[in-house]
Amino acid sequence: MLMPLVASLAWVIFIFVRAIQAYQTNVPGPWYTHLTTLVLKYHEFTKNRRLWIHELHRRYGPVVRLSPNEVSFANLEGMKEIYQSGGSGYDKTEFYDLFKQYNHRTMFSTLNRHDHSQRKKLFAERYAMTNIMNSQIVEGFQQRTASVMKKCEASLGTCLDIYVVLHCYALDCASHFLLNPGGTDTLNNPQHFKMMEELSYHDSIKQRWIQYYWPLLDKINTFFSPKSTPLSKNYMIDRVQNTEAQESSLLHRLQAKSAQLSSVSIAAECMDHMAAGIDTTGDGLCFLMHELSLPRSQIFQKRLHEEIIQNPEVKLNNLPYLDAVIKEGLRLFPPIPMSLPRYVPREGSTISGYELPGGSIVSCQAYSMHLLDEEVFPNAEKFLPERWLEKEGEMERNRLFFAFASGGRGCIGKNLALVEMKTVLREIYGRFVTTVAPEMKGDMAIDDQIIASRPKDQTCLLNFEVIGQ
Repeated sequence: MLMPLVASLAWVIFIFVRAIQAYQTNVPGPWYTHLTTLVLKYHEFTKNRRLWIHELHRRYGPVVRLSPNEVSFANLEGMKEIYQSGGSGYDKTEFYDLFKQYNHRTMFSTLNRHDHSQRKKLFAERYAMTNIMNSQIVEGFQQRTASVMKKCEASLGTCLDIYVVLHCYALDCASHFLLNPGGTDTLNNPQHFKMMEELSYHDSIKQRWIQYYWPLLDKINTFFSPKSTPLSKNYMIDRVQNTEAQESSLLHRLQAKSAQLSSVSIAAECMDHMAAGIDTTGDGLCFLMHELSLPRSQIFQKRLHEEIIQNPEVKLNNLPYLDAVIKEGLRLFPPIPMSLPRYVPREGSTISGYELPGGSIVSCQAYSMHLLDEEVFPNAEKFLPERWLEKEGEMERNRLFFAFASGGRGCIGKNLALVEMKTVLREIYGRFVTTVAPEMKGDMAIDDQIIASRPKDQTCLLNFEVIGQ
């Protein structure tokens, strides 16, 4: 009897102390966020965290408490301190343990800044624009774009599930960059297509939150099955062991560092980049093409057609309206819209005027960064590519843009994703007009996936029509 009583009393004291500490910081938020994490966990488990946080920001401002030990920021000052201070910002939380591959840490899942910096040095130059624009890589993207165009042409007179096609394209481009010449060909190879399904068609958010918060429960949990990717993992192990990679590929660079990395670590790094690349680029393209295909956006699609058709020989990076369309799509529909959590350093920190104790969890989410500040983004909830062509306010817009995160630990694949998107969109909208097919039901609302994924019954059906017909 005594031990349960002591344990209960200790828990009450712990909650009381945390509540006092939370109250002393004066961070605004609902009263219950000073006392418990349960409300936050509820919204995470029900996939409503992003919208719940955004509503709190609307009510309480750019700084809001989520729980006794967690604060969300939606302003430039908070973003700079959390993600850019010291070059790489604050250390990551154990949330990123969920992204290990083959039970090995990758660059993305390293928690402290030093380890991340050391791993990044091994291959960062492969993601430089000069390497991505290497003829071997660009030719590979063009070949995969040609496969997409064949699917579009074959769909004339009917509709096309562009979600499937674009996720195949994203996987094929990512694997080409990583493994060339050993990349996938999902639009023409049925076995490779199964890998796209394996990586994209799975909803594992609930299992991941259980794994994060209640690891013991995760070991006995059978109701929420974990995401299993045996085809993809076996494929990557085989390619790493057997492929003679070309010099421009990431694999070639990692193999050159084999004294520092085991073959499993190399496979883990490549697997992490491939899995991240398929859904971020695939989802970004899908949301953007859906928006362009809506009646309200036909005017933007028409202007995009005109720029592409009038500049057939111009290089990808010299099409300003294409740039603006992509950037606005990533602003309004960021593929990873949710929080990127970090720990406040042990000595504590002052962020946006609030003193936070060491060990507090702080974060920004792209969704709120892009929608909350109407002075920087007027009519923030509307798709308006022209905003990125205006000189006035250009610096402020770019500083608040958070689709690729920020600082030394921001998305290393930014250049790769942009080239992939530009390559396929230039070809599609240089030849076709797209509209949402009548057969499509529902909308394309983003849920709070860790890396966004969709069940098979959710699609994006578009009609394609050749320009001028």
